[in-house]
Amino acid sequence: MKKALKIGGGIIGAMLLLLLGYVIYVFAAYDRIEDNQELSVQAGSDAKSSVPTGTPLNITSWNIGFGAYTDDYSFFMDGGEYSRGFSEDIVGETVEKMASDLAEMDSDFYLVQEVDVDATRSYHINEYDIITRPFSSMSKVYAQNYDSPYLFYPILEPHGKSVAGIVTMSDYSITSSLRRSLPIQSGFAKFLDLDRCYSISRIPADNGKELILINFHLSAYTTDPTVAESQLKMLYSDITAEYEKGNYVICGGDFNKDLLRDSGSIFGVSGDDYSWAQPFPYDSVPEGFNVVAPYNEDNPVASCRNADKPWDPSTNFQLTIDGFIISDNVQCVQSDVIDKQFACSDHNPVYMNFILK
Repeated sequence: MKKALKIGGGIIGAMLLLLLGYVIYVFAAYDRIEDNQELSVQAGSDAKSSVPTGTPLNITSWNIGFGAYTDDYSFFMDGGEYSRGFSEDIVGETVEKMASDLAEMDSDFYLVQEVDVDATRSYHINEYDIITRPFSSMSKVYAQNYDSPYLFYPILEPHGKSVAGIVTMSDYSITSSLRRSLPIQSGFAKFLDLDRCYSISRIPADNGKELILINFHLSAYTTDPTVAESQLKMLYSDITAEYEKGNYVICGGDFNKDLLRDSGSIFGVSGDDYSWAQPFPYDSVPEGFNVVAPYNEDNPVASCRNADKPWDPSTNFQLTIDGFIISDNVQCVQSDVIDKQFACSDHNPVYMNFILK
């Protein structure tokens, strides 16, 4: 009996030591990326020197979901089953397909989010290399969004360590780019709220002004509503400063907020059970700016599905959380969601046709 108790106590003690060691590792490995980090610009082989004003242009934004979200995939942090892509081959093929899809869109500018460069969940595939391969002629910037410690959960298939970022590509030369670190949760919750950022890329316009292109991916998995407010406040401060200089401003990416305010009523599945999908606070938008929520009233398509289950349009909660913020010297001609049936990502790409006034 005593021997059994000793063995049991030893096992419990070893488990506690392992747990303590893991907690120490997480605290020691945690390190936020420095704010106001200058980013390296990869020159395009045929990038033009300046953006034309008074000419129709096009921009596309797509959260590619690190290549894991085929239509039969569900994600554990959304209440689903899986923590990694199904296999290295499937993730690679999925990212290749999205790179091809982006190339077919033939946009002047691209904003891409959730691009893994070295992550357990995507089998350490460098997705930046794959996504940018068809765009050698374009100017490119990569901003690291986060470098998370190894997440040892779920126990049977841990999510692991993730190094991921956002990618900006332009047919016109990017002269400089800056990474801004967004506010995140404090205390222990900061270890669960991935580091967040946006990148500010500067592109000369043909009238001496600049096009300020901002690529962002705002927080989703937060319990503190003030985090989202603080993130928007920081973004608004930067874009207002650029607008006051007379520059053109286009922000695009994943808001993680319902841009249609009540997507459930539009797409037929209630979002009452999903607390993260809050309506976007339109009354917070500063003067001189407009939110562009991609939407076609005659054929509404959502930009995102909740990934708590495989894709089924009759049961999945759908909403539009991807879109743009533009200064009023930028004219939005048209904006919509491109229906990819969530075949490669839990997001559909969104686009905007626009003119710099």
